[in-house]
Amino acid sequence: MAVNYAVPAHSIVILLFVTRLVSAIGKSKPWTDFLPPNLLSLDFSERIRTDSLAIESASSDYGNIVHENPAAVLYPSSTQDIVSLIKFAYNNSAPFTVSARGRSHSVFGQAMAPNGVVVDMMHLRSHREQNGVIVSKNPSLGFYADVGGEQLWIDVLKATLEHGLAPVSWTDYLYLTVGGTLSNAGISGQSFRYGPQISNVYEMDVVTGKGELVTCSAHKNSELFYAVLGGLGQFGIITRARIGIEPAPKRVKWVRVLYSDFSAFTKDQERLISINGRKQSNALDYVEGSLLMNQGPPNNWRSSFFPSSDIPRIMSIVTQHGIIYCLEVAKYYDDTTQHSVAKELQQMYKGLSFIPGFKLEKDVSYVEFLDRVRNGELKLQSQGLWDVPHPWLNLFLPKSRISDFNSGVFRDIVLKRNITTGPVLIYPMNRNKWDDRTSAVIPDEEVFYTVGFLHSSGFDDWQKYDDQNKELLKFCEKAGIKVKQYFPHDKSKEEWINHFGSKWRTFRERKALFDPKMMLSPGQRIFN
Repeated sequence: MAVNYAVPAHSIVILLFVTRLVSAIGKSKPWTDFLPPNLLSLDFSERIRTDSLAIESASSDYGNIVHENPAAVLYPSSTQDIVSLIKFAYNNSAPFTVSARGRSHSVFGQAMAPNGVVVDMMHLRSHREQNGVIVSKNPSLGFYADVGGEQLWIDVLKATLEHGLAPVSWTDYLYLTVGGTLSNAGISGQSFRYGPQISNVYEMDVVTGKGELVTCSAHKNSELFYAVLGGLGQFGIITRARIGIEPAPKRVKWVRVLYSDFSAFTKDQERLISINGRKQSNALDYVEGSLLMNQGPPNNWRSSFFPSSDIPRIMSIVTQHGIIYCLEVAKYYDDTTQHSVAKELQQMYKGLSFIPGFKLEKDVSYVEFLDRVRNGELKLQSQGLWDVPHPWLNLFLPKSRISDFNSGVFRDIVLKRNITTGPVLIYPMNRNKWDDRTSAVIPDEEVFYTVGFLHSSGFDDWQKYDDQNKELLKFCEKAGIKVKQYFPHDKSKEEWINHFGSKWRTFRERKALFDPKMMLSPGQRIFN
């Protein structure tokens, strides 16, 4: 935790030296009482900034709801800078908190370090060789990519495609750092078949809360390896990850079909994800789902899939039923499978119970499909609508209660409140694609759903969406629906214990082992 540091008399000389040093390099660095003054006398001090621009840049996140000022920001030029910072903090008589910041896509301040030091990982991008992505091959592993933790997934995609290869598990949005998604899980429509991104990592370099740079894997320093994956930044900062890659497809058959019956919708989703072998040719590569409602248009920032000519008839059935459920699937193909993919999709359609006449298809490049959210982001940025509050709520819930969730939340809360305009995602995953040794928390059932309320709001009305989030969580608690939050936040100690369940004891023990002074990622508010 951050601690006030009173400057003793013998430190005045150091402080004067630091002041002169700062003046010499032409930067104004008003120091604070929250950090030791001799921090600025270290070798990397010229890369630590305390000016208002630096502080402001690290005081908010994508959520734009929580604002917490750090005392300083480190702009590292190497992994060693991060090691030196954390080691200095750990060995100091008054340890201060440290948090790694990538794209800061958290929504409630999880990547912040109030009165501590934020490490701007993005600054490493300009100091890496080969753009921070190195493709190699190993007799036992096959192809893999060694990737800097600060690299964006879009960078990984572009670099690996130069070799005709690519990772198999993605997030819907590619402009996130590798270290950031691996600290949570990294999920998308591919997870049912290939697992989350944390299930596709062979090895990592991690700077622990003791300032030690450790290489870890399932076979070497495995306790740290599994702790960090899905560990919410509590055990170390990921500076390198070795990610499995495979031959990349060239194109994608991208399909959406619509349902008015929730039971038919979930039954079809669950049947499709039951065919999930990596080598099964008839398996889909991506399965997601979403809600269409009157308040939000069928097309949104996640993708403009539906042709404008189809919007009126889609909105007509939305008005008729209140909620329409959209099943979204994708099948990859290349030159060797282009003649069979259409036949496989036709066979799939025969087993689905969607509304007749509401099947829409696209044929796009592999990159266009994976990077589908980018155009929506750029459009919102141009309209000044990207950097607004995002009171998101992401949940995992057991398959056995998904029908109760539909009636109690989608129908009785979301539809009646009638304020939801952003995307609402819902799709199932297979538990056996997750490694229970990681820190990630999911429901106990073999099939579980993820539900995401991706709200955007004005700066003066985000509270009403947050109130809706709290109402539906309260409903789940009363109804006995054992949900787990993805990107959890603002929990009491008792709630954190309940969140981690059987993993809490291990989580706490790993914290004591790898970050005993509880310096890392204070914005998660688990131990601080």
